[in-house]
Amino acid sequence: MSSQSKRREMDVMKLMMNDYVVETINDILNEFIVGFHGPKESLYEGGVWKIRVELPDAYPYKSPSIRFVNKILHPNVDETSGSVCLDVINQSWSPMFDLLNIFEVFLPQLLLYPNPSHPLNRDAASLMMKDRKQYDQKVKEFCELYAKKEDIMKPTAGEETDDDEDVTDEETCSSDDEIDGRADP
Repeated sequence: MSSQSKRREMDVMKLMMNDYVVETINDILNEFIVGFHGPKESLYEGGVWKIRVELPDAYPYKSPSIRFVNKILHPNVDETSGSVCLDVINQSWSPMFDLLNIFEVFLPQLLLYPNPSHPLNRDAASLMMKDRKQYDQKVKEFCELYAKKEDIMKPTAGEETDDDEDVTDEETCSSDDEIDGRADP
């Protein structure tokens, strides 16, 4: 077994040991779904999302592709594909990071500190900047409609399993999308 395969297996095991629900796709560790809970004290608290993770053959030297499978309203998440605009994954990835960093640090920070200046979802960004109260209410509505805990690992009608869809949107994400003022792990 190569060191990259061992690392992949170790990182997935770390997720499961930290109580994340992990469901493999096609019984391989290159593609899987992880149950992700919205961070406490955020608009997303109480919501649970399926996050599709695809690990490239060169992982951990090349970053994983991640996307939200069920709908989420957020300026930095594409409303159609679920792609995530997060600099640390798309441009600044390091083999020092692991999957646990994504689910314990990077995604929670993304949800806690959205960046409407460089959106993937322009409608969410516009609403957030123009009417924060209405934006907050709409986020909570999306959580109630699309991120119920009891639905987390049920197959979603029309859930995509295409291998050819690009799940990150590096071209529309700029390096300004870093979460400023917060230390990386």
